[in-house]
Amino acid sequence: MKLRAFLLLLSASTILLWRCGGNSETSAPSDSTASESGIVTRKVSGFSADNAYQNIKKQLDFGFRIPGTPAHKKCADWLFQELQNTCDTAYFQSGEGKAPKDGKKIPIYNLIGSINPQAKNRMIIASHWDSRPYADQDNKQQTEPILAANDGASGVGIILELAKNLKTQKPDWGIDFILFDAEDLGISEIENSFCLGSQYWGKHPHIPNYKANFGVLLDMVGGHNAQFMWEENSNNYANWILVHTWQIAQELGYENHFPLKLIGAITDDHKYVYEATKIPMIDIIQYDPNNGFAPFWHTHDDNMDAVDKRTLNAVGNTMLHLIFNPPATL
Repeated sequence: MKLRAFLLLLSASTILLWRCGGNSETSAPSDSTASESGIVTRKVSGFSADNAYQNIKKQLDFGFRIPGTPAHKKCADWLFQELQNTCDTAYFQSGEGKAPKDGKKIPIYNLIGSINPQAKNRMIIASHWDSRPYADQDNKQQTEPILAANDGASGVGIILELAKNLKTQKPDWGIDFILFDAEDLGISEIENSFCLGSQYWGKHPHIPNYKANFGVLLDMVGGHNAQFMWEENSNNYANWILVHTWQIAQELGYENHFPLKLIGAITDDHKYVYEATKIPMIDIIQYDPNNGFAPFWHTHDDNMDAVDKRTLNAVGNTMLHLIFNPPATL
């Protein structure tokens, strides 16, 4: 994913300026915070951070999930099988794109698992599953690929565990789990070179005229002491989902992970989903107030040592309760 500088007018006297690599932030506007009354009216259990952790490890065991490599296809087949085992319907979407660095054609595999496919009210829960082919933020071996435990595999690990939970306890809403491919091949200087899988899906949804009420993107959701803040695009597209989701997290006791803070715009899969479909979508993504993304971001240190089960538990339980305590429909 890629950041861009922005000026966000919060009020006549409050302006937030955040540049790529910067650390400025501010509290979320008071009129956007959720009400004091609780919204978690249905408590649910069953999410296992241990299982999510093992799902991450399994992805890394395939090796580097770089589009066009044998490991990439083997991992895609495994992920699809997992979705088939847990979801009512699963889709293996095959497409084609161009690698930004050399222009070579690459396969794109978007993997979708649907719960309650006939339900009118639907939410997307998505992540990307590919890994970055170069460690451009590392001090050494910058041209070598990374395992990407947090940046990609963590969101997928949570989604697979959520799907397992929904096999035995069905929500009223329809849930579409989407694992986007080819998110992390991008080069900052090349426009639209990130998020190739979501760009493809936005033009070719797995179901013609597909609609959903909203979506949540999970990206880098397993880091130690990770914090997730209100990203600008998410706030613009779907402020009401931010309010609802962050209140659920805080009611569950995860306020340290979900502070009410605004950060800058991040170019991620949710941006392309919204632009192509107008489905409002938020991005739950780790942000470090001192260093931007985590210090192991796009480095060889993004391995299993970067993953914390406590963070997986916080995000996973928040998402499970969002599924069973969705916002009121319009």
